[in-house]
Amino acid sequence: MQKVFSAMSGREVERDGPWDADGIAKALGQLMSDGTLASGDLLPPIRSMASHLGVSSSTVAAAWAIMRRHRLIETDRRRGTTVRPFAGHGRSRYWQVPTGGRLEVDLSTGTPDPELLPPLGPVLATVLAELEAHPRPEITSYLDPPVLSDLEVELRRRWPYDAPAFTIVDGANDGLDRVIAATIKLGDVVLVEDPTYPLLLDQLDLAGAEIVGLPLDDHGPRLDAVGAALDRDPAAIVLQTSAHNPTGISLSPDRAEAIAQLLAPTDVLIIEDDHAGTATTASNTLSNGAPLSLGRWLPARVYHIHSFSKTYGPDLRIAALSGPVEGIDQIQRRRQLGPGWTSRLIQRTLLAMLTSDRVSELVAKATEIYAYRREQLGKELTERGVPVYVGHGLNLWVPVGSEQLATIGLAAAGIGVSPGEPFRVHDTSPHVRVTAANARGDFSVIADALAAAADPRMGR
Repeated sequence: MQKVFSAMSGREVERDGPWDADGIAKALGQLMSDGTLASGDLLPPIRSMASHLGVSSSTVAAAWAIMRRHRLIETDRRRGTTVRPFAGHGRSRYWQVPTGGRLEVDLSTGTPDPELLPPLGPVLATVLAELEAHPRPEITSYLDPPVLSDLEVELRRRWPYDAPAFTIVDGANDGLDRVIAATIKLGDVVLVEDPTYPLLLDQLDLAGAEIVGLPLDDHGPRLDAVGAALDRDPAAIVLQTSAHNPTGISLSPDRAEAIAQLLAPTDVLIIEDDHAGTATTASNTLSNGAPLSLGRWLPARVYHIHSFSKTYGPDLRIAALSGPVEGIDQIQRRRQLGPGWTSRLIQRTLLAMLTSDRVSELVAKATEIYAYRREQLGKELTERGVPVYVGHGLNLWVPVGSEQLATIGLAAAGIGVSPGEPFRVHDTSPHVRVTAANARGDFSVIADALAAAADPRMGR
């Protein structure tokens, strides 16, 4: 392995070889294949790209030539160089966010560190032993209740409010999709945080909703923005109550109560996405460790989704959903026409994990490590003059000069991040989402690269 100069970090980093046109072309190809660069996207001018990477213009021009030979880009004198249409990804926001690649340091995915997830083997052994001791079938009819009674008892013990009804769904995304399908009609105005989770925006687009973004401060959606948006007669508001993706903001108790007071005289539905679950600490948790919910004030109008995937393993694909009795009944009836229910075996596995002292210890340790990584990277960025908010969860929302230059340049330095554009509704300030939860090793190297990407001159 040979040391070469990285234009993104301003220092020497180890790479497999010298930086050349072929390497630039491969980095761009990776960004195209994972959806970060989509068909029609405009690439930076050759001189800007060369300056950003610290290479000659001829090197970048040679990389562009390689991409043209492979029919991945095309150049028009008036429009510049753009990504050609190619199979694999649409223009939806969700598919513009990377889902993991082959970069040396991949901070793009928004997913937990797999090495910090509790092992499933011992838990499954416990579940199988219980099933052998009590061999009665888990389900005797397709019309049996969709939630294990013991699991519902445990969920109610942990829940942030006295919910009217519960069901189990296949992860937070499934919960959002089902609530939106059951409650949002074509033309409905829906209020969301700005920025917010891209898949939510895609789901609302698919439902035909009119999306109104609410700017954020350190306590959640700004009250003046919520008040003004109520003049639009919205059907629903969607909130991430804890460890907001991508900003890390957690809704404060005072802000939550104030929003509830604004919504009380209306008939606006409240959809809450607690996607991080117990994987990360947040300042707004209740005495029993449960997250904050507007259900404390408006229980009959709240759908609250609590995912367990980021805490116990993405492959479990399980979340709990509470809401009004009629609404939950409608969602369950609709599910009967498809999957019917979430596997009782997976539900029993979740229950075993929720009630295991050993698993609780591992989750608490992972939470500490995530907090350390997030705070350490945030500290390094602050020392380099990058104004980043260090909140909760897995991610940092880092301002940059140009999202495209930043994502390409960081990929060239072996670091993967997500461009901010798919997360935004109205806000136009360029950012990248950095999954600090997966940052390991020398934080200063990562911070150097991010600080270079944050340089406002890179947006010119």
